[in-house]
Amino acid sequence: MRSPVLPLTWHIVRSSGRRGLQSRLLAAGAATVGTFVLLVMVAAALGSGARADRTAWRTPEPAKHGTAVQALATTYVRHEPVTVVSVAQLPGRRGTPAPPGLTSFPGKGEVYVSPALAALLHKLPANQLADRFPKVPSYGTIGAAGLASPDELVAVVGRAPTDPAVSEAAEGSTVSDIDQAARAEISGFSGTHASLFTAYDQQTALVGVALLVMPVVVLAAASGRLGAARREQQLAALRLAGATPRQIIGMTALETAALGAAGALTGAALYAGLLPLLAEIPYGIGGWYVSQLWVGLPWLVTVVVAVTGVITLSAVSMLRQVATSPLGVAQQADPRRTRIIRLVLFVAVLLYVWSSTGGGQLSTRQVVGLLLLFYGAFWLFGPWVVDRLGRLVGRFARGPATLLAGRRLSDDPRGAWRTVSGLVLAGFAAGFFAVSMVGMDGSAHRDQVAVAGAHASQVRTLLRDAGVTATVDTVGEDDWDGLLSGTPGVIAHISGDGRARLDTAVTALTAANPARPPLTQDYVTAGDRTGIGRFAEVSTATLALSFLVATTSAGLTAAAGVLDRRRIYGLLRLAGTPLKVLDRARVRETVIPLVALAGGTTAIGVYLSYRLNRAVGASINVTGVLELAVCVAVGALAMFAAIGGSRPLLRRVTEDAARSAD
Repeated sequence: MRSPVLPLTWHIVRSSGRRGLQSRLLAAGAATVGTFVLLVMVAAALGSGARADRTAWRTPEPAKHGTAVQALATTYVRHEPVTVVSVAQLPGRRGTPAPPGLTSFPGKGEVYVSPALAALLHKLPANQLADRFPKVPSYGTIGAAGLASPDELVAVVGRAPTDPAVSEAAEGSTVSDIDQAARAEISGFSGTHASLFTAYDQQTALVGVALLVMPVVVLAAASGRLGAARREQQLAALRLAGATPRQIIGMTALETAALGAAGALTGAALYAGLLPLLAEIPYGIGGWYVSQLWVGLPWLVTVVVAVTGVITLSAVSMLRQVATSPLGVAQQADPRRTRIIRLVLFVAVLLYVWSSTGGGQLSTRQVVGLLLLFYGAFWLFGPWVVDRLGRLVGRFARGPATLLAGRRLSDDPRGAWRTVSGLVLAGFAAGFFAVSMVGMDGSAHRDQVAVAGAHASQVRTLLRDAGVTATVDTVGEDDWDGLLSGTPGVIAHISGDGRARLDTAVTALTAANPARPPLTQDYVTAGDRTGIGRFAEVSTATLALSFLVATTSAGLTAAAGVLDRRRIYGLLRLAGTPLKVLDRARVRETVIPLVALAGGTTAIGVYLSYRLNRAVGASINVTGVLELAVCVAVGALAMFAAIGGSRPLLRRVTEDAARSAD
């Protein structure tokens, strides 16, 4: 016998009218946004790993039977790092493969540069950058295979085996040289140590992904429950007419899966179509190659299926009462209460997180796991708090709007929680990131250029010939606080303002020690600045996307709530309730749990950030409090704007109160 599930589902969809179509379009729109945001974050995490892999060849990998010498050096121009890879073929040895991005091994005197560096060489005067490299008639070009980003500044220089730039002195001797200077005999370019400027990009991006997963899940779950009240009434009637629980579940799963898949596929298509624009968004060392942001078909299918699955499960999970008590659903009786076990689980998770961050280093995997655990616990805890808030508000209400809001909160705490959950969880992300943007002050070495192993007289001559005014001091092994960190050499204090004068001084002093580029404040603070910069960039992107998801979720659920409750609104209007009172009740239904819960999660985010910073030995950024206040204010305004957007819809569904009540 043919199953009636498909024809009944199609009949319900066709007969739902314009209001039902609006709810379904909203659900598909939510799936589109959720899929797009999730794919973008997954692409950033995977692409960061791919970019790091493309920089590993620059750090020499020692070989037992080396055929060439490779040296890594780092210099800075306009505060941006320039990676210089010097190579020299050893005489009497077999040929060495070409570096990635080149067609052949560079010969002596050949210079290859990235397209971005080539543009900068033509833009700046020679005494600020070009004179740091050997003079050549023309520069070769490093292909994309050897670059992590189109904006990266990289040079490959062919040297003689006796050139100081590839001598043992090029290995570096200061703490700052770690990951910025290296030298070894090699037999190829199969290194596995990523560049300092890309090594931690993926780990930082994964933290952002972890913080965004739950808001996206919230949005997907909310989209699955859009039109829940209308669907429950329809299915309860079918259940009373003789439909089995399996048929009811099958009809719901079929409808929501189709809507979720359509929305998720639209989001995936939007992501694929916007890849060229997404590649222009800088992260770390610059923009992306489009291929780096393509997640691949397996990940694309996984995300689409996951979003569709969450939407379907969310809709099906609402049918327990329809299957067991269809008459109660039809009469809209027995509001679903929440249980105290939610509070117990949340407290247990908080205690576990608190103990886990009490001391010792935490890996990126552990941090991501703790964040996901907290999100999951808070997702269960939220409806319980909303339920209790509704009871308190209803008991102490002094006006009709507040009374209606309190009654609605206690009648449907899960529905009210879905409206505010996005911004509540975004508040946690805001609190976590805002105080984690640790600031640092490198002013102690500002306008200084240091050269290891140089003589003061030579430095003065080079600076004078370059037209740079400076005070030159000689430092010894006891100067651990200076740029050279205990290495004997010379430090020049450059006079005058402007980055151009410092770049000119660095270029002029390159000749003072051909084995070691001059050091500046940018060089000695590179490790800290890179980590802080990546964290700040991920935090900005995470906050922006979190508020986007939260605002979308709030707007969709508010609009769907109006459509679901149009019969109730119609009855209230027939009873003489002014439209202003209904609208105020709707707003307070959002404001009350939002203030209570968003404030709590923001405080928890700040506290967890403090614990994690303490675990890794970092300090709290006090100035981030202002940024936090701005983020919360912008998020709240966006939330109210999204809810206010459904006010015309409320007016339309109550214009003809009699027909709406029917």
